[in-house]
Amino acid sequence: MEVYVARQPILGKNRTTYGYELLFRGGMTNAFPDIDGDTATSSVLSNSFFSIGMEQIIGGKKALINFTQELLVKKVPMIFPNKKIVVEVLEDVEPAEDVIAACKRIKDGGFDLALDDFFYKSGMEPLIELAKIIKIDFMATPIDEIREMVNQLSKYGVIFLAEKVETYEEFRQAVDMGFEYFQGYFFSRPEIMKGKDVSPSKLTLMQIVAEANKPDFSFDKLEKLISQDVSISYKLLRYINSAYFRRLQEISSIKRAIAMLGEREVRRFISLMGLAKLADDKPDELIRASVIKARLCELIGKNSANKVDASELFTLGLFSCIDAIMDDSMEHLMGNLPLSENIKSALLGKDGKLSDFINLARSYESGDWEGMQQKAKNVGIEDEKIPELYLDAVGWADTLANFQ
Repeated sequence: MEVYVARQPILGKNRTTYGYELLFRGGMTNAFPDIDGDTATSSVLSNSFFSIGMEQIIGGKKALINFTQELLVKKVPMIFPNKKIVVEVLEDVEPAEDVIAACKRIKDGGFDLALDDFFYKSGMEPLIELAKIIKIDFMATPIDEIREMVNQLSKYGVIFLAEKVETYEEFRQAVDMGFEYFQGYFFSRPEIMKGKDVSPSKLTLMQIVAEANKPDFSFDKLEKLISQDVSISYKLLRYINSAYFRRLQEISSIKRAIAMLGEREVRRFISLMGLAKLADDKPDELIRASVIKARLCELIGKNSANKVDASELFTLGLFSCIDAIMDDSMEHLMGNLPLSENIKSALLGKDGKLSDFINLARSYESGDWEGMQQKAKNVGIEDEKIPELYLDAVGWADTLANFQ
């Protein structure tokens, strides 16, 4: 069965990436009838860990995976590497004797356990005592109840993970209450402060990134631009001489590095490094999310029946989080960037030639499988192709992240 796997980042208090929860759905023929949890979880494990390669999905971080009651009792988690996964016990798992015994065996095997969507009910103490992480849903639980749960459960020495944290206000509330990990899209939202304006240096850098993606931006201009920035020059030479390219001889000139990579790849490299400098006070995951969407939009465009410019789609995805990077509204930023009207329209959420492409990428990364299927039809691509393209984008983004 074809399996659709996306990942949602989990950040620490300093906003570095702790791991990813794997979001998955069986093939689209099974999307609307209810798949039982055991089949779905078994499929994601066999595909992601054996066929696709776990490292490609989680990039050296932890993978948090839901396990049903039956899979826990069968001790299925124990066939996987204990240092790579966190076993999530679903909220509907009953704390029966066989479940407690299986979870104890799993923990003794070196696995960390997390209680998902936690809400206290009678008899939960044996599972709480085995858990390392307790996940509390910030969207479904009133703040006063969350605070009370944290106070009551702190005696067990567990780590608290706040789920569905969508704003910086919620993030700060969770930190103040003692949460260590945070899951949700708060980091990809702008933290807009009144009276704040874009600094001239950041505005220039932002415009350079946009210019580098224009079709008429020449090879000579690229060389001149890179040569004027010591940081980008150094990172470009590191990148071209990395094990990824397996060069026999070291390349030491900017001109030769550009020639070896090609104009298109150098443009992308400038874009990534430029965005990384713009977001130097932001979570790495924000740049990674931008690059994943850039690559995914481009690949969808190349495989689409619709006639679109794939390089324009790359730029669209690259600037999809620019409001969060700059802590400014998208409307204000679009007035300062030399982007095409098609790109601006899509970034502003308007219907247009490119809007379905970015919305398709967003639907996939958030695990909105039904929305993803509809948008795939709109752009003229088989939805079964998207998981392969997404994994390509994730692998590419994680490779480039090493050179920021």
